[in-house]
Amino acid sequence: MQRRLIELQLQRGRLLERMGQQRRTLAVQVLPVARALQVGERLASLFDRCRQFALQHPLAVAAAVGSVVLLRPSGVLRWTRRGFFAWRTWSAMRGSLPAFLTRLL
Repeated sequence: MQRRLIELQLQRGRLLERMGQQRRTLAVQVLPVARALQVGERLASLFDRCRQFALQHPLAVAAAVGSVVLLRPSGVLRWTRRGFFAWRTWSAMRGSLPAFLTRLL
């Protein structure tokens, strides 16, 4: 009886070690899938925020759609590029502008 208990304990220890190794292997193999799911979750969150914004600000959405209709998509794309360029320029200058002004004064 004692020998049987010892064998069962040894078998249990080997099984526990094997399970631990399988868990570690699975954790490594699942990383790409987890990253893909995180991208999906972020996209779902972005769409949900956009939907919430559209529900809370219907006038802004109507104005955006109206501007696309009036200016045609090519005009909207052109103005979007110009606005993005202006925003990037302002963001870059905003950090260095106070130091520049203090040197002038």
